[in-house]
Amino acid sequence: MAKQDAPLTGEALIKEVCRRIRVARSYWDAHNNAACRGERNRALALYNTLSKEQKEQIPQELRVWLRYRSEKYFGAHRTAPKSARKSK
Repeated sequence: MAKQDAPLTGEALIKEVCRRIRVARSYWDAHNNAACRGERNRALALYNTLSKEQKEQIPQELRVWLRYRSEKYFGAHRTAPKSARKSK
């Protein structure tokens, strides 16, 4: 995907945050943890740029998954992913 010239603002930013959370959840449901972690990090970075009023426009189900449930599995207290094992 090509990089955008101008950063997103307003309604477009809210839609992008929702889209990225939904993509991360679909990766989660497919048990693709590495992709889920990356997409969740991108969604969280955008989410943290929103104002309080904008955050309230994100559906609660998506906010809960992003901030709490996924933190349980991808939080800083968890062991970082390792590189692929070498077969013997």
